[in-house]
Amino acid sequence: MAMGLRASAVLVALAFAVAARQEPKKAPLTALLDGDGVATLTLEAPLQQLFDSKSEDDDFSVPGTITIGDVVLRDAAVSVRGHTSRRETECTFPKLKLKLKGAGSIKIGTHCGEAADGQLSPKYGRLVNEKSPHREGLAYRMLQAAAVPALRARPARVTYVDPSAGGQPLVRNALLLEDDDDAMKRVGGTAELTMENFGNVVTRKATSDAVLVAFGEAMIGNFDWCLKFTADDAYRCDATKPLWNVLGFDRGGSALLMMKDLDLAAIVVGKHGWFDTVWNPAFVPSKSPAEIEVLSQVQRTRALFPRDVLDTARRHFLERKDAVLAAIQSAQVDPAGRELARTYAGHFFAAIADDQAFYRPVVARGDVRIFMDAQGTKEACTAGDTMRPGTPVNVVQRSGAMSQVIVLDAQWRWASKNECNNVQNGPVWISSDAITPDFPPKR
Repeated sequence: MAMGLRASAVLVALAFAVAARQEPKKAPLTALLDGDGVATLTLEAPLQQLFDSKSEDDDFSVPGTITIGDVVLRDAAVSVRGHTSRRETECTFPKLKLKLKGAGSIKIGTHCGEAADGQLSPKYGRLVNEKSPHREGLAYRMLQAAAVPALRARPARVTYVDPSAGGQPLVRNALLLEDDDDAMKRVGGTAELTMENFGNVVTRKATSDAVLVAFGEAMIGNFDWCLKFTADDAYRCDATKPLWNVLGFDRGGSALLMMKDLDLAAIVVGKHGWFDTVWNPAFVPSKSPAEIEVLSQVQRTRALFPRDVLDTARRHFLERKDAVLAAIQSAQVDPAGRELARTYAGHFFAAIADDQAFYRPVVARGDVRIFMDAQGTKEACTAGDTMRPGTPVNVVQRSGAMSQVIVLDAQWRWASKNECNNVQNGPVWISSDAITPDFPPKR
């Protein structure tokens, strides 16, 4: 009997050994994402020829040779990717994608260019030097620590060699990113959803991922994303771009969501040049742009999700706070980048810490008009303009049935096309009975 048991154990062990040997090896390019340290590789290709082509075709490529340690991969397809980075006014060294049959594919977040610290690109506010990729890598690490769905990423140090431009090696920090198709396979998606066919979060039954994305974007101070939550969602670009810098994968009856393209997050670029056109810094005593940016996205979630979903999401993040802070501490990033991440994470966890911090006073109705005086004789914005439900306010004083408030335009009601400088620059008056912390209401 004992002999039989020993024999069975041996057979089980052999079966596991055979299965391990039969498990397919990861393709060399995909395998670069494994590990926490900085990956190193060399890319030899006519890069300047690629950049000069200014092709908008994602399939346009040049042949390249990739060296990873002792492994040499020849005839890889090297292409430019990205919506805006390929514009020379943004990046003289745009984002890349490497692909080779049998070796897999991978995306490279490049250094973009050689600008000095604090000098952001004029149109989109991108940090144009090699500190950017590793800061973006830290953003992905924070999301991973918080269990937020996002692409896999790993910081890298890449040696670029362009024989057509003299062959002088250029060594720069970079970020390796998971290919979208690989990400879809990893999470069991059946097809990638597009901006044209996504619809919205409700119809796609994607609330569980959407709430993590919304809080995750707030944690890293990223506004370069759009996700249409409901059919009547009018926030920023949601109506025109229902799915932007967020991946959506169909899984038969519902959708999976995943964050990507974080190079314009505040913990990467340091500041957003459009800040003063959206918010009143007096909303918080510190007048800190970082605190206001975090509060804006955190508070916006109250207009998107019911209270039980919000409270579950807050617990999710608070339970992972130590892991996020540890990721910041151990990241391969410059000191200023680490401090930016700590600042935004600190404001984020403070903003969701308890009910008092999270359920701040907001306007709970959609018929609330804004005035410059307590008598309601002079409108502060366009005639008949009203506030969106869920807009946070701080009460300065009360007079009769009116309250003077400082507004946090968390819903971007008065940004760009519908400016209201009176809301952005000073206190205004609204009906007191519209203000409550009980939003969304308790069931």
